[in-house]
Order: sequence, then structure tokens, then C-alpha cells
Amino acid sequence: MPDSLPRLEPVGPQPTRPAGLVVLAHGGSANATDSGGRRRLAYWRMMPFARALARTDGLAVLVLRYRLRGWNGSARDAARDAEEMLADLHRRRPGVPTALVGHSMGGRAVLHAAGAPDVRAVAALAPWLDGTDPVDQLAGRSVLIAHGDRERMTDPRESLAYAVRAREVTDRVARFDVLGDGHAMLRRAAAWHALVARFVRGELGFAPEDPAIAAAMRQPAPAGLQVPLSGVG
Repeated sequence: MPDSLPRLEPVGPQPTRPAGLVVLAHGGSANATDSGGRRRLAYWRMMPFARALARTDGLAVLVLRYRLRGWNGSARDAARDAEEMLADLHRRRPGVPTALVGHSMGGRAVLHAAGAPDVRAVAALAPWLDGTDPVDQLAGRSVLIAHGDRERMTDPRESLAYAVRAREVTDRVARFDVLGDGHAMLRRAAAWHALVARFVRGELGFAPEDPAIAAAMRQPAPAGLQVPLSGVG
């Protein structure tokens, strides 16, 4: 049977009555109309994040699979898929606190979809942004952005500019510079994984709020939006 896309794929044990949900969105291409059904490297890059989060009792972890591999300009295909799946998730599990985590194109997709019901937090890792992305949907949400200082694929200056604009609609925005790493998140993998896990667990109430992230959110811009992540991994 052909793939039915988009869809959310479970990772790890799925609680019958989860206390929280996290949806992860992988990267893709600026323009591509081939199927998003094939598991490419971008998909597997998110699995360590998913597996780390799946070790949290009571947290259901899901990975988004796209219809198409590309963003495709004004079609915003990845964001539309995320919005559709979050709407379906809300219908099936209304009221469950939800966090979104995305990398590259997936980071852009989850930022666009953050206005969905039940979303409390969104983490964008090395997000692909171009200055046109909206921020109003982030009102009332907690936002974490991280970008490597050796980035060659997406522009850290754009994620910084986006974080500054996001601060206009929510005061819970932190942005970290992951020192010594680039787009693939491989050199400092443990640091990326730990940062995301601390953020998601803290924002969904599975652990106390992470003090480093909370401190960054309290700092005025640009200080809290250019925090060097150098102490983990």
C-alpha cells in the first residue's frame, strides 16, 4: 500500500493517557516536489532527539512525515503539513500540553505552526529563515532557538533577527550559539540533545525549568539571544 502522508510516527512507548506530547519535524529542501515518504538523512538526524525525549515517563513522542520534501515557496508545504497534523492531534487528544522541535526546514515549519491549540513551547534548531517569517503565532509560547557558529547551510543572522522580533510578542525567547558545531549537529551532538531535552521537559512540566534557559529568557536583547552554549557535550 502507498504511504499515507502526512502523518505522525510514534517513537518509543506511547502512554495511554500522556501528560505531554512532543512533535519533531526534520529538515528538507527549499524546493522539491518529490515524496516526503522516504526516510532520508534529515529524518534520521532527528531520531536521537526523539529517543532521548522518549525516555521521559508520560511523554508521547511523534515524528512528522511530510507529503513533499520541499517548502516550495508560498505553498509552505512543510508548515501546512505540521498545522494539519497538530489540528488532528488536538482533535484526538485535546488539552494535552505540546512542544514542537524542528531542524532546518523543520525548524521553520514548527515556528509557523506554533499557534496551534495546546502548543506551549517550540524549539527551532539551525532554522532556515529568510526574514519573511511571521512571529504573531508565538504569542503565549516559549521559544528556544539554537544555531551553530560553524553553520554553512542556514544563516544564524536570520535566526537572531527572528528571535529579536519574537521578543515583541512573547517574553519567553532564548537563543543559543552552539560553539564549534555546524548544520549537521554532529560535533556537539550531546549539547544539542541535552539543551532540547531540558527545554521540553521544563516547559511541559516534567522537570523544573532549566536555569540556563530561564536566565537567557530574562536577559534583555541581544544578550539573551546570543548565549554561548559551551558547557555541555
